[in-house]
Amino acid sequence: MDRVLVTGGAGFIGSNFVHHLVRETDAVVTVLDKLTYAASRDSLAGLPEDRVSLVVGDIVDAACVDPLVARHDLVVHFAAESHNDNSLSDPSPFIQTNVVGTFTLLEAARRHGTRFHHVSTDEVYGDLELDDPERFTEATPYNPSSPYSASKAGSDHLVRAWVRSFGVRATISNCSNNYGPWQHVEKFIPRQITNVIDAGRPKIYGAGLNVRDWIHADDHSSAVWAIAQRGRTGETYLIGADGERNNLEVVGMILAHFGRPTDDFDQVTDRAGHDLRYAIDSSKLREELGWSPRYGDFKAGLEDTIEWYVAHQDWWRGDKARTEAAYAAQGQ
Repeated sequence: MDRVLVTGGAGFIGSNFVHHLVRETDAVVTVLDKLTYAASRDSLAGLPEDRVSLVVGDIVDAACVDPLVARHDLVVHFAAESHNDNSLSDPSPFIQTNVVGTFTLLEAARRHGTRFHHVSTDEVYGDLELDDPERFTEATPYNPSSPYSASKAGSDHLVRAWVRSFGVRATISNCSNNYGPWQHVEKFIPRQITNVIDAGRPKIYGAGLNVRDWIHADDHSSAVWAIAQRGRTGETYLIGADGERNNLEVVGMILAHFGRPTDDFDQVTDRAGHDLRYAIDSSKLREELGWSPRYGDFKAGLEDTIEWYVAHQDWWRGDKARTEAAYAAQGQ
């Protein structure tokens, strides 16, 4: 797998994966990215030009996708519209990118016999009750609750069908919520961090009791690479780092890091259809492929992330005012 095509590789999770490949492997990487508002060339800045190249293009464009897939050994498919709030305002880009785009890539992988790994989300499983001891497993039935999660569920089903119907050599991973460097400031953790950096107050939906199972993007990257190398064709692997925290806890940790009271935040109207709790059981991944997270301590990973946003204000500052204006227009 010397030649790797990474779709969405200029976005948050994709760019972290590209950095991981450069740091940990000898792979030559091509990034295919549409460069929407959530992606940035700067996320790839400083990477060696003889190892990483960027192609600006859309995964729904077969004329762009086909020749790229043809000359690579592996496609790792991160490209997606992913912000739940945006999917509630306008679902159409989510259907185009997440469903039609995945179909276009699968057809190219089918034509050229290219190994394919599809990166998905735990949100396809719906949510769990706050007091439920269960966690999502690979056998959990799909129950998406937003246009975003429904579009990702659809793309997962396409991958499985192309494996069974056409013999595409594909795997799927469903991961819990990521945090870390290069995440757009519209997302929960970087929004709260940058609000506090700007001497503002964090914003919490509703009562703040919704639970997410957080994983550092570096750990997601190492898990995806393990699956791409050693995962069994047609199999799904759940990726998680036992990082369950509710939103109040996360905001409290961010505020405490800056020496502010842990209740120094604003509550805003809850998001429509807001899932209560996600929790991942990653036993299959750990036992079958021998993977384990580097950031087993969420607090340590969060503190590293906070320091990254403090040190890289030039990266996120240009998006901050636009993001907050958009949230303010929605009363959030």
